[in-house]
Formats: sequence, structure tokens, C-alpha cells
Amino acid sequence: MEKGNMQRRRWMGVLAKSPLPALEEAWAMEPRPSYRFLRAPETGLVMVRGRAGGTGAPFHLGEVPVTRCTLETESGQVGTAYVMGRSHRHAELAAAFDALMQDASAAPMIRTRVIEPLQRRYQACREAEREKVARTRVDFFTMVRGE
Repeated sequence: MEKGNMQRRRWMGVLAKSPLPALEEAWAMEPRPSYRFLRAPETGLVMVRGRAGGTGAPFHLGEVPVTRCTLETESGQVGTAYVMGRSHRHAELAAAFDALMQDASAAPMIRTRVIEPLQRRYQACREAEREKVARTRVDFFTMVRGE
């Protein structure tokens, strides 16, 4: 069961990090499944913690808005999403795709047409950001003078 949880965690992460226009474009599929809200999209605050240098003692960094949504498709799959920010539509679409990924008949199509392209897009953006940072990186070193 752990493998299934890890897979779901991955696709939920992809959906949460994807830009809303990309999700809207993917949602243009036919036929669109119908669903009902179990918990309509709502926004709240979550405390974010950080660590100095990534390894120091944890401290409260601040609060960020998070929107959550839970819905059920007409075939009975329940989808849930938590997305950073205040976009109710983003949370709704992410929850809808989560529910579709749990439907054995729809999952392969959603994986190849939605999840994998969004994952590639996210990876390309991260790689572009890494390259941008690498171009401006400065390596400092200290020389010992004298003895």
C-alpha cells in the first residue's frame, strides 16, 4: 500500500505546483466528469517553519495561505487537494484530477495526458531556474597570508 500512497503523493504534488492555466487547459477534455463538493474550496493559513542553513533549530517563518477542497465524482471516487495560495479554482481542479487518478478506467489517460506533461513542464522550469542561479553563482575562498 505504501507504493500507492507514494504515487498519489507525487501526482498530488504535481497538481498543486502546476499553474492554473495549465490545469484549465487539461480540464478542457471531453467528456468532463461531473462531481459534487464534499468540502467546497476554502482558504486558511498554515504556519511555515524553517531552519537556519537547512540544518539548524526550527523556527516559525510565518504563515502562508492554503486552499483546500474535497469532492466526489459521480462514480464515487473522492479527490482532495491542498494548494498554496487563494485560488479556489486551482484547488477544485486539482481535487477533480486526484479523483480521476483513483478511477482505474480513467487513470492511465489522465496520467499520460495531464500528470506527465505537467511534471515535465515543472521539471523544465526548475532546470531553467537552476541554470539561471548557476550563471550568477560566486564561489568565495579564503587565502592564508603569511605563515
